[in-house]
Amino acid sequence: MYYWDGQQWVSTLSPDGKWRWNGISWVPMTGIVVPAYPYYHQPATVRVPTSWTRPMQYAVTAWYGLAALYALSLPFWMSGVMAQMFNQSIQRQVELNPNVSPPPPDFVNTMTSVMAGVLWIAALIGVGISVVIIVGALKRWTWMFYVVMVLLGLGAISLPFNLFSAVSGSTSSLTTFNMPSSITWLSVATAIPDAALFVWLLIAAIRYGPWATIKQGDHPAPAAQVPAI
Repeated sequence: MYYWDGQQWVSTLSPDGKWRWNGISWVPMTGIVVPAYPYYHQPATVRVPTSWTRPMQYAVTAWYGLAALYALSLPFWMSGVMAQMFNQSIQRQVELNPNVSPPPPDFVNTMTSVMAGVLWIAALIGVGISVVIIVGALKRWTWMFYVVMVLLGLGAISLPFNLFSAVSGSTSSLTTFNMPSSITWLSVATAIPDAALFVWLLIAAIRYGPWATIKQGDHPAPAAQVPAI
């Protein structure tokens, strides 16, 4: 069943148990077929929660629950704002070009309906994304942790720009109408907790790991002891 190769004992059986090495060649096994040796599989890494894990899950869940409600509210109050900005843009173009006749009312109504439909589509997409993030946070999906970090990081990056726009009251360079100040200040108000949550997740990822969990058997590094004088 075994032979000495000069360093260790080696089985004469093939991995599938159907052949045997007789010292010269492989010969088929007769009679009872010896089952193949099971291969060793590296056990999956198990991560255990820390004191930060559950509060972080609840914070992300609550934040994107509010994001879903905000997305659902957009078509109700943003439709009027967008229609007003569209009419303002047309009026300004007419003032700049008196020879150009304004578009017919049917065109304006059609564009207003299209914008309302776009808002509803965007709202449903936002709700769907929020629901997936909430499920991923509650189940502690590792890949979802990094997705949330990226989304929160983008919101944190936009904070200084939104704050500057709200304070200066500047207009968008891509449009000819003024963005209502209430919308710019609302973006600032939502970006502040967004940035705070991003910093928390970033610290947790560096100190522990995704969702502030550690590998089983690992322990957080103890706090440095200050020597007594």
